Formats: sequence, structure tokens, C-alpha cells
Amino acid sequence: MSIGNSPEDDRPADDLGPVDLPAQDRPSIGRVLQQARIESGLTVDEVSTATRVRIPIIHGIEQDDFSRCGGDVYARGHLRTLARAVGLDPAELLERFDADHGGRPAPTPAAPLFEAERIRPEPRRPNWTAAMVAAIVAVIGFVGFTAFKGDDGGDNSRTPVAGSGSTPAGDTTKSKPNPPKPADPKPDPSGSAIAAVPQDKVTVKVSAPDGRSWISAKDLNGRTLFDGTLEQGDSKTFQDKQQIDLVLGNAGAIDLFVNGKAIEDDFQPGQIERLTYTKGDPQAG
Repeated sequence: MSIGNSPEDDRPADDLGPVDLPAQDRPSIGRVLQQARIESGLTVDEVSTATRVRIPIIHGIEQDDFSRCGGDVYARGHLRTLARAVGLDPAELLERFDADHGGRPAPTPAAPLFEAERIRPEPRRPNWTAAMVAAIVAVIGFVGFTAFKGDDGGDNSRTPVAGSGSTPAGDTTKSKPNPPKPADPKPDPSGSAIAAVPQDKVTVKVSAPDGRSWISAKDLNGRTLFDGTLEQGDSKTFQDKQQIDLVLGNAGAIDLFVNGKAIEDDFQPGQIERLTYTKGDPQAG
């Protein structure tokens, strides 16, 4: 009986079936993303255009440098976005990232985190429709009170009005002045602004119907358009000739309208999202 390797031991390593590699032998997170991008036939520029993640950030992540992301929360969001863009399941990459960076960060309420950045909400615009209705009611009430007071005087004589015919003595019918026709209510300024957005600019409306959220908005040159807390029920509209960059501290409480179109996305409460929109771009990045 001979002692030696069995035929199975003489097979090449590739024929031994899938083997779980030790952690130190597995390709890094950045290497996995880079290989998947190359196999998908995509360039860094194409991935950046599809995901709205800036090119320097993509290069850094593929080199396992997450310092440009601005923190672990943003890094996890970029990993999820890039993995989906190159056809990978982000769950495994996020698990590895959490293991390498001290575990998954606990969700932090957006409002306390950015409490120092709060600014006073802009004054609400006057409700011209309500004022118009109140004025019409006042006019009708004054006319009715005047006519009623005339009936209480007991004088049945009729004084002809200049330019009109005399009222016959036997005619007891009184002619009452017609109340003024109510004016058409003015359109809501915020709604009309979104419905008639200019085609040569990018217009982004951010509203908080379900809760408050910290938001930051910048134009193409990095100039800050707004940086503070949007209270529940408030809204903001931003415009730029080329691009609007947004950071949402509590994305689940936000409704977005880009270039007059509602953005439908599955944002969760407490989730932080970085978004970029350009002219003619009705969908989130």
C-alpha cells in the first residue's frame, strides 16, 4: 500500500471548489469595487455621472481612502451607491466596512446634531386670499346694515336718485345694490413657482411635511445658499444656472421637487443623503 497524495490532492487549486479565503487574503473593499467597475465596462467618469458621487471621492474609495467622504456615515452611503452602480450587493461591503471601522454608527437625530446651525425661518407671506374674502364680507355686511337701518326709519317716501327714474308711489319693492363680485383667489406663490420653473436653470424645492430636518444647499461654485434647520411645515426653493448640491440630515422627513417634478425615493427617517441636481435632471442621484 503506497503512502502519498490522493488524486484529489494533486488537482490544481482552482478545481477544489469555492474556498473561503482568510480575511488578510481577500481583496480590499476598494479593490472589489474597482474590479467590478472594470468588469462592467464603466469608467470613473461614467460612474460619477450615474451616481452623482464626485470623481476624487470615487478614486479615493477605490484606493481604500475614505477620508474624502466626510465621515463613516457618508462613506457608508457612498459605498451603497457605488456598489449598486457596478452591480454588486452592498450588504457584504457595508458589513466589512463596519467591521474595519468599529461597527455600524448609531443613528443620530438630525436636529440636535445641527442645533447650533439653526436660523430663524423666513417670515410667512401674507394670505391675500383670506384678506380679500374678509373685505368682501365687510362690504356686504355694511350694505345690509345700511338697507336695514333705512327700513327702520318709517319714511315711505322715495327720494329719486340722480340719473334714474322715480319710484312709483305704490311700488314698495326696494332695489338693493348688487354686492361686488369676489375676486379670483390669487395662486399660491410657492406652487406657481414650481409649476413655472425656468428651463435655463435648475430649481430645487425642499419641504418638510413630516418633521424637521437640517439641510445644506450649495451652488456649482460651492457658495452656500442655505445651511440650517427646516422646521416641520416649512419649505425652501433654490435656483442656480448649472447645479444644486444638497445634504439632507433627516431625509425621511423631506419632500423634493426638482425642475417642477416630484422626486420619489425611499428615504428613511434619520438617514443622511448627499444629492446633486442639474438642469433637466428630474431624478435623484
